[in-house]
Amino acid sequence: MQENQIRNFVIIAHIDHGKSTLADRLLEATKTIEARKMKPQLLDTMDLERERGITIKMQPVRMAYAVDGKPYTFNLIDTPGHIDFSYEVSRALAAVEGALLLVDATQGVQAQTLTNLYIAEQQGLVIIPVVNKIDSAEARREETVAEFVELLGVSPDSILQVSGKTGAGVLDLLRAIAERVPPPAKNPESDCVQFRALIFDSQYEMHRGIIAFVRVMSADVRRGDKVRLLASGAAFEVKEVGTFTPALQPAEVLRAGEVGYIVTAIKNPEDVKIGDTIAKVSELDRYSVAQLPGYKEPKPMVWASFFPEGEDQFEALREALGRLKLNDAALTFEVESSPIMGRSFKCGFLGMLHLEIVAERIRREFGLEVITTSPSVAYTLVYKDGREEVVSSPSKFPTRDKIAEVLEPWLKVELILPGRYLGEVLTLIDAHEGRVVATDSFGGASRLEGHASSERIRLGAEIPLREVVSDFFDSLKSVSSGYASMSYEDLGLRHAEVERMDILVADDPIPAFARILSRAKLQSAARASVAALKDILPRQLFTIKIQAMAEGRIVASEHIAALKKDVTGYLYGGDRSRKMKLWQKQKRGKERLKETGKVHIPPDVYLKMLKK
Repeated sequence: MQENQIRNFVIIAHIDHGKSTLADRLLEATKTIEARKMKPQLLDTMDLERERGITIKMQPVRMAYAVDGKPYTFNLIDTPGHIDFSYEVSRALAAVEGALLLVDATQGVQAQTLTNLYIAEQQGLVIIPVVNKIDSAEARREETVAEFVELLGVSPDSILQVSGKTGAGVLDLLRAIAERVPPPAKNPESDCVQFRALIFDSQYEMHRGIIAFVRVMSADVRRGDKVRLLASGAAFEVKEVGTFTPALQPAEVLRAGEVGYIVTAIKNPEDVKIGDTIAKVSELDRYSVAQLPGYKEPKPMVWASFFPEGEDQFEALREALGRLKLNDAALTFEVESSPIMGRSFKCGFLGMLHLEIVAERIRREFGLEVITTSPSVAYTLVYKDGREEVVSSPSKFPTRDKIAEVLEPWLKVELILPGRYLGEVLTLIDAHEGRVVATDSFGGASRLEGHASSERIRLGAEIPLREVVSDFFDSLKSVSSGYASMSYEDLGLRHAEVERMDILVADDPIPAFARILSRAKLQSAARASVAALKDILPRQLFTIKIQAMAEGRIVASEHIAALKKDVTGYLYGGDRSRKMKLWQKQKRGKERLKETGKVHIPPDVYLKMLKK
């Protein structure tokens, strides 16, 4: 296959702008999938993706198509749209030369659209602007085209208009991909005589080990070649190579410019890292083979601890997390231990949705139930003796008398919203301790609820990360009726006024319920926490005391009444003194339970508290 016949590209867009549906139409138009095997969201292979209607994992597929009689090979990588999975997008962009920037005609350019665009431009990709859902009665075709013109500085004629639902414009889109996306560039360093491939994803199979998803940058690779991973140093013999149809399709060879897979037979997840370079052992002996530029290391935004439901499931949970990390490089985890709850894994995530998806995948794919602590962010503590320590677990947050200063991460947030909601959003930002740094108009007017409204606003703000990961995104959707969109990036560390709040149940502190909170919100959050726990904690045979403690004092308290049992129900007639004796005995027993009784907290209580 000639390299100039290959076109490698991705589809990037804000969540719910129709990426997966458009990918379905591309598969149909190129006859990659037989009509009888076609189903909606074909590239979304996980049940979780279909249920939620979002793409969680990138999925490559190879398509053959002829334009003006000239055959082409299109390698598409379908990417997620939610901001929590932006790392997935960045990895896919490193393996391609072009990107379809997709925008829903009914919603216009959204905040995550801009974030994905900036990443693609930094990679030097060719951007093809595409307006989707032109068949909708609510489509704002002219306004969306105008937004693209303003955003990219291109002519309106270069902007393609398609419908992922009906297939309108898809053939023109395929032609544009062939004409505008450049073929894979040759490697000038060695005239492509040395084999190098970049790992952009991977998955695990029980019998074949780790399967590396690769983009071949130069030369070729076949079954039986002995290769080495330059970063980890692991060496292996290639068991199989192939392409994606989108199922794994074995092939004789993978050549320069192609996207495919390599079966490594490696069973240790630590040996195969996303962003590593594969080279041939024989060429390493003769040449100085340089490692390809890898990926930017993901920086976890949210931390939470995963406890196995039973201590005997600890190793199974370790294996599950290791398997997930193979195709989710943004997930980080390490072992930690709690004197009350035992061993656990402190896990880092890119956001709350990322945390929720990982916990759900562990339950579905590995059959493990996990207890998740309240999410937290990483704080930098400056002690009075000058030491610095990064703490992400509330249970390890020391008392204030030992700390000189606490630093917390802040985010630069960009919001795009209809002007009619500006007042409510400004109030929301102020309530979450943020501040607005810039506002300007963006694009044309928005059509909401059947009538035209004021123009859209692009708003820049700075907000503490702890506020964003709590309920800011949900609140934003609520106050804007779902029309505001958000993207964010790291802004560095700033001074924080925070305290640790512990929850005590029957005088026992529960580490999973500990939180680090702003001093301004400590009292209200404490009352809300104990009230929520009172509603969901099962009653016992004795009165349960629930308390929130911060700064060495109790700041909120609730009680759960004891279960009532009629100990005299079997008695009938006779002297009342017999009943009195039984009641007194029951009362003394409840007093003893109140002093010495332990409360068993079921796993579902932790999950309900996390959601609250």
